[in-house]
Amino acid sequence: MLFEELSNESKVWMSHGDQVTAIPSGFRVIATTDTAPFAATRHEEKPLFGIQFHPEVTHSIDGKQILKNFVIKICQASQKWTMSEFIGKEINRIRSIVGDKNQVIGAVSGGVDSSVAAKLMHLAIGDRFHGILVDNGVMRHLECEQAKQMLVDKMGINLKIANASDRFLSNLAGITEPEKKRKIIGNTFIDVFEEEAKAIDDACAASGTPPIEFLLQGTLYPDVIESISFKGPSATIKTHHNVGGLKENMKLKLIEPLRELFKDEVRELGRLLGMDDDLVWRHPFPGPGIAIRILGEVTKEQVAIARKADYIYIEEIKKAGLYRQIAQAYAALLPVKAVGVKGDKRTYEQMICLRAVETSDFMTADWFPFPYDVLKRISSRICNEVEGVNRVVYDVSSKPPATIELE
Repeated sequence: MLFEELSNESKVWMSHGDQVTAIPSGFRVIATTDTAPFAATRHEEKPLFGIQFHPEVTHSIDGKQILKNFVIKICQASQKWTMSEFIGKEINRIRSIVGDKNQVIGAVSGGVDSSVAAKLMHLAIGDRFHGILVDNGVMRHLECEQAKQMLVDKMGINLKIANASDRFLSNLAGITEPEKKRKIIGNTFIDVFEEEAKAIDDACAASGTPPIEFLLQGTLYPDVIESISFKGPSATIKTHHNVGGLKENMKLKLIEPLRELFKDEVRELGRLLGMDDDLVWRHPFPGPGIAIRILGEVTKEQVAIARKADYIYIEEIKKAGLYRQIAQAYAALLPVKAVGVKGDKRTYEQMICLRAVETSDFMTADWFPFPYDVLKRISSRICNEVEGVNRVVYDVSSKPPATIELE
């Protein structure tokens, strides 16, 4: 039953270091490999199955069919749940948590995750939701201006832009270790939010309105899986800004309406909420921003280089009509220098690493096969237009073993 209706090309992704050495009494093997003798098992009489592979990831061909067989045919679950149903239930859940008078402060960035979360919150409690965009100094080119236009002008959300760029960059001075960067940015982010919350609290107190008690975040399920051991002894791959980067003594209570959704589900949710396609299909941008796309110390000068290279990269991808074929793309700045020539002069400048991946779940990913002419044009523009760069390389690593972000 578990493997019914699979294609001849079907395969599954097995990426783990654990080994099953024996199966319980009453079970038999239904799938095996050279290195996994008990890749799948089932009970002789009861509808009990066990697998040691990942049907949920992009790399597993027909993985969704295996999950469907388990949920529908074996568990006999009814297929009544829809994303439209999720909207109504989540709005009601938010209202029950927040109440009729409490205020919510929202972590928004202009990306699809935080924007969908903000839209849900706005639908649930209206003007009692206060969106705040923290300019951390490591955002993309024109990020704040575009976010304001999208969130305020098109979605009607209360938004305040808190410029704390100098503060973030000061805290990051001298830091090169990736996890320390994430922790510093996460902690500084919450510090700024608590200060903004206090300012709103003071205004609420003056008007007799209840204080801010809740913080909205657009955390997704892959963030949770990779950041903490959610169920069982799973390893922490990296700390995500929306999960492991939060302070233990944080005063605000978290609301994460998208916590159990994957990226493709969030995009479908955004479409149902009537958001613009440009926002719905916008590539993900990490909470720590360009700071984890600059390998080594983060300075204002390094940010400027990475930011300009990234802007050129995305602009050329869109011109080539490839943006929607790619799940995520960015330009990273490497902490190495190489000899080059510009004009008649020898140069010794840094390298830009281009990253672009194909994936639907972001748990696994393949590198995107760019047409050579597109890569050539991107490389030429970056080398000629970005001061401090004389070489461009393209990352052809899949996830795993690499992650999508370099840090």
